Amino acid sequence: MSELVLLQAALCLPAPDVDALIQGRTIAAMPRTFIEPGRKFALYPAGVSINPLPPAQYYRSSFLPVVQTALSQLGAETVAIKAWARCEGWEDLDNTASLDGLSPLTVWTAQGLQKTLSQRGRIFLKYLRVYLLPYPLQVTVQPEGRNKTGKFVPLPYTLRVAESVPALSDSQFAHRRVKLEKREVPAHPELEELQAEIAQIALTNPAAKQLDGELKIFLGWRGEVQVSQLDADLNWIATIAALGNRSKHLDEGKSNYQAGTDFENIVRRSLEFLGFTVDYFHRGGAGAIDLFCSKPYPLVGECKSGKKIPNDTAVQLLNLGTLRLKDPELLKKVAKLIIGPGEPTPQLLDAAKVHGMAILNPETLEKLVRLQSKYPGAVDLFKLKDCLKPGQSDGAVEKYIALAERQIVLRSHLIGVVKKYQENTGDEAVGVDTIYGAYNSHPPQSLTREEMREILIELSSPLTGYLGRIKGSDSQRDSFYFLRELPVDS
Repeated sequence: MSELVLLQAALCLPAPDVDALIQGRTIAAMPRTFIEPGRKFALYPAGVSINPLPPAQYYRSSFLPVVQTALSQLGAETVAIKAWARCEGWEDLDNTASLDGLSPLTVWTAQGLQKTLSQRGRIFLKYLRVYLLPYPLQVTVQPEGRNKTGKFVPLPYTLRVAESVPALSDSQFAHRRVKLEKREVPAHPELEELQAEIAQIALTNPAAKQLDGELKIFLGWRGEVQVSQLDADLNWIATIAALGNRSKHLDEGKSNYQAGTDFENIVRRSLEFLGFTVDYFHRGGAGAIDLFCSKPYPLVGECKSGKKIPNDTAVQLLNLGTLRLKDPELLKKVAKLIIGPGEPTPQLLDAAKVHGMAILNPETLEKLVRLQSKYPGAVDLFKLKDCLKPGQSDGAVEKYIALAERQIVLRSHLIGVVKKYQENTGDEAVGVDTIYGAYNSHPPQSLTREEMREILIELSSPLTGYLGRIKGSDSQRDSFYFLRELPVDS
């Protein structure tokens, strides 16, 4: 077991720099104060007022999508601390020559580095070994914190952490440090540019998101705040419904507040797993909505655990949403969701319909997350949004889950048809007409030839890679060959 580390202070750095450290894009930071090697501290994401140039000039172009996301998530009242670090060494940069070759190994432009050096007179370049916290720590923004970017601020209480989830492995960190110290040119700068382009598509395209993750791994980065690694053990999924329908047995030794918080936390984790971006500065508690998702579309929600959902939940969500979002027109447009147990009362149903709120049981949320865990990318969040109609939405969502599962079974069957035909004939590729004839011998559902051809093209996309495709003289003469299976539950 990792030794516990006690943290009492946080280093304020521009939020994009913190994200770069968490994602493993860099191991370097430029605090305004000297930090002795071995010192441990939390990483506090702050604004970019410390930077001497606008973001578009200060940060490299391939990093700008992360900059925009990081700055959009900064809260006015609370800030989410997601990681801590240990200083492993430093360089004292006091002339322009010492900056040579540094920009390609960091997220800063050469112009930004030179301007920083000119502004400060010298740069303390720190090598930081970064570790993730199990859950973000919400800290109230203090006025003096805004003026201390690059310096230390005290934490509200001592934080006990462990070295259990490093941003980079020991070997990765050592390799990156050597390259930084020797100013070795990055091996694949063109892939960094490609990753920046794909990252924009990945916001709404699950297949692009998978490729984005694979590129980050190849480049030696960790990726977005590591849902994949933290969720390597998916046993937590089986607790979603249980925490929503909480019992005295589960709550033994807990206050009602803690039991409710447990459910809120797992709902946020579930929504992140499905692909939502959860803004943690809208965290629940007195006078706050329980959850707010900013991407791929705005969604506000209330989480209620226990035996039933209180009658006033819809009005509570409306009032808190109006208060916290400060824009009644925006609240009308966002998706509104109540997640809680049992059958809603007639009063709650009426209020939810009037205010355009969907009600979902914890069991249905668990089914959605199970589908996503078995078939990553299977949950289309925009199609899910269409199911979140005012009132009880479990039936519509379960129909969507069943449809998604049928579509997966269909694609698995079609892949099997191509594979079996090739095995039986020895042909290198199979034409659409032949596949269509073989498919219709035992079809899981009726398809036209054109519908089947579209699915074959989908399965042969480089982002899916279940089939290969040889283009013919026209689209009707394409042929396909087997690459890999799509296993489904029997």
